[in-house]
Amino acid sequence: MPHLVSNFLRSSTGNISQLKNAARSRTASRNASCDSSRKNSVSGSPYESDADDHAVKPHDLIDAVKKHHKLTLPFGRSSSSPVRELNPASCSVAAIDWSIESPPIIFHGTREDSTGAIVSGQLFLDIKEDVVDIDSFKATLSIHTTHKRPCQGHCAECQNQITELQAWVFLDHTTRLHRGKHAFPFSALLGGELPASTNTPLVSIAYEFKAVAQVSRHATGTTAPIQLKFDRTLLVKRSVPEPLFPHHSVRVFPPTNIKASADYVSVVHPTSTNKLTLKLDGLMSHNEKVKTVDLWKLKKVSWKLEETIKTVAPACDRHASTASSVGDIKGTVRNEVRVIGEKQLHEGWKSDYSGHDGSVDMELDYSISQARNHAGELKYACDTKTADGTEVTHSLLLELIVSKEYAPEGKARQATPTGTGRILRMHFGVVLTEHSGLGVSWDNEAPPIYEDVPPSPPAYPLESPVDYQDLEPLYARPSSIDASALDDAPPSS
Repeated sequence: MPHLVSNFLRSSTGNISQLKNAARSRTASRNASCDSSRKNSVSGSPYESDADDHAVKPHDLIDAVKKHHKLTLPFGRSSSSPVRELNPASCSVAAIDWSIESPPIIFHGTREDSTGAIVSGQLFLDIKEDVVDIDSFKATLSIHTTHKRPCQGHCAECQNQITELQAWVFLDHTTRLHRGKHAFPFSALLGGELPASTNTPLVSIAYEFKAVAQVSRHATGTTAPIQLKFDRTLLVKRSVPEPLFPHHSVRVFPPTNIKASADYVSVVHPTSTNKLTLKLDGLMSHNEKVKTVDLWKLKKVSWKLEETIKTVAPACDRHASTASSVGDIKGTVRNEVRVIGEKQLHEGWKSDYSGHDGSVDMELDYSISQARNHAGELKYACDTKTADGTEVTHSLLLELIVSKEYAPEGKARQATPTGTGRILRMHFGVVLTEHSGLGVSWDNEAPPIYEDVPPSPPAYPLESPVDYQDLEPLYARPSSIDASALDDAPPSS
């Protein structure tokens, strides 16, 4: 077998020039035959009828196309659907638009304390013809949860969960609308226990508003009615109030005497700079026998803002039998930790080794990095906790590197390094939330108050009614009386 392969390769490589010459000869003969056929068709040779017999007739081509069966895959909506779907912008008969009248949707407080938010607005059905028949007009508001690492990778039901919050039926029977804009108001109260809009590497939560209007086929002049679809996404935020006083935390690092005290605000905002005040004590220890002191000097400070995402990717009904149980949910636990801000500092603190116990004071600023995704949004997600197992938390990690030195007592500036160092790590839990702005919760809104308004309607004096007998009598003119009498007299025969 190997010698056959080698002979084949040898014969193929050895006859390359012969193959090229053969290809040229075939091309030349084909061109010559084409030229001769053109000349014969023009000059009316005796083979003209034979050429007509071999030519492809138009009706034969149509029959061949009809007999040809093309393989199609069932992707998307079939063309035989009785209803056609169109974008509202591409329909010449009608269009859908909306206007949101409520302020930005913000849940004030935690999910246990918040009373929710109100969303209200109007849907506009713009009729572009004189008269158009609308079969139905409906709208829905739902939460769309998308798991980016679902329980089963290629299952759309495991990846997407849709929960309908409210539905509106504006038109449930065929209604004739005239040219112009027709307004349909809507409103909904979103509960405070609902999650805010979130987009993380594991899961995304979006509030989707969808409206569908079905235009009658008589209005469109087609055999099937047309569905106009209108899709929008509502941005829902949550704002947790800041505490009145900063949080105070103390850490001790045995076997040393170092003690760290930190003061920081436990509620931070993504677009603002947040401060942390740190003080280190116990940085000096005295050796009475040798008249020296041991010093711990701060060399480096680094902070890191981490975001921890935990979620349960639920399994659909088809895959629930093979999925594990996580509480009351059948699915798979997904975890991810990402850094949304970090920085290293080599200076910026104040050291004091003049007293009996050395100390270091510093104040650092930490914030979210300005890295943005493809949509131009900052890469972060606010603290969230849902009933289906999704939770987003944040923590501030502080790392201090201290080096041990020794010096004669009273001469701390003559310190000599010992080659010993330690890493001091601290962990602070923070809550990342959106700004509340100038708005308040809907239940705390008060009606307008006007000045100089008494608490009750004005009191009227109790006087006797007007005596109309004292009024001067009024008499009509005689001419007017005669004219009216003539008008009332019956006609003479």
